[in-house]
Amino acid sequence: MPETDVMPEPSLAAPPPAAGTGKPLSVTRLRKTYAGVTAVDEVSMEIAAGEFVTFLGASGSGKTTTLMMVAGFCEPDSGSIVVGGRDVTRLAPQKRGLGFVFQQYLLFPHMTVWDNVAFPLTLRGVSKADQRRRVGETLEMAGLSAMARRRPRELSGGQQQRVALCRALVYRPPVILMDEPLGALDKKLRDQLQTEIKRIQQELGLTVIYVTHDQEEALVLSDRIAVMRDGRIDQFDTPRELFERPRTPFVADFLGAANFLPGRLAEQTPQGTSVRLDTGGLITARPQALPDGTRVRAAIQPGRLALCPPHDGFCTGTVDSVTYVGTLVRVTVRPMSGADTELVRLELPSGRAPAVGERVGLTADPANVSVFTDAEDGE
Repeated sequence: MPETDVMPEPSLAAPPPAAGTGKPLSVTRLRKTYAGVTAVDEVSMEIAAGEFVTFLGASGSGKTTTLMMVAGFCEPDSGSIVVGGRDVTRLAPQKRGLGFVFQQYLLFPHMTVWDNVAFPLTLRGVSKADQRRRVGETLEMAGLSAMARRRPRELSGGQQQRVALCRALVYRPPVILMDEPLGALDKKLRDQLQTEIKRIQQELGLTVIYVTHDQEEALVLSDRIAVMRDGRIDQFDTPRELFERPRTPFVADFLGAANFLPGRLAEQTPQGTSVRLDTGGLITARPQALPDGTRVRAAIQPGRLALCPPHDGFCTGTVDSVTYVGTLVRVTVRPMSGADTELVRLELPSGRAPAVGERVGLTADPANVSVFTDAEDGE
């Protein structure tokens, strides 16, 4: 019977990073079309050695196609890919020396865990003695030493995915590419493996490019995130910068399901930019270089809103719904205005939930309010 997926304590004897493990990667103006449809459109980025970068986007955003071009499984129409100063754009996948972890584990069912992990070393002609050392170190680091003689069918899904990760790590490639590797696992196990992947990446100083559509996973794992849409990168930044200072309405909505409150820019004050909302209230946002009267939308994440007494905040409304989700409650408020407005969504600590039908005010710190013009809405 497979053992449970309780993660072992991190190994204190993990091997140090191999020479050349972390190398910078440069992608310049990558483009790919299929039957006249542009899948990736002039994507460029610089990834530092030892950095964990995630391509985040919905289906069809171009994230997986970009990863496949870096891996060599898909040839770009134009552009270049450079790893550690070496142009690999037209090289076959096996000649790039990159590690790859798929969502499907792709383990050899007739081989033991040990033999599956050793397989890349065997292909590279590594000596038996060196294989024993490197496979042993890698399995120990991932907490799989006790399962070395088992076959994949004797392992749980989480254990199989850790074997696939070990197989990609064992020869210390300069870059590890991961295509939604946790997509088939349940949430608890995903959370455990996220911690394990991040720990291994940091211990070995690995350069990782990770693809996911899961916003929370991207925020937890990444040093930087490339938010992709329609084959382009909308914003490439740190998780905090993306969440707190989104540059486009798409990023604000995709990464945090922001509330968008329409209005007109009223004036610039020492406190920031004042926006007169269509609901009648006045909200203050971060400073903006826009003329008074510009049609805008103020964007605020649900978790950045707070309740206050009616008529004290930028909006007064009636609580429409309260949904308990563990440590949080999700609250919707219907603004009291003649305008046809959408419900405003909040996330509050579960001990501070208002009652349905209660009249409340809404307030927000100006540092947490972004402003986008109507012209940006269509980006």
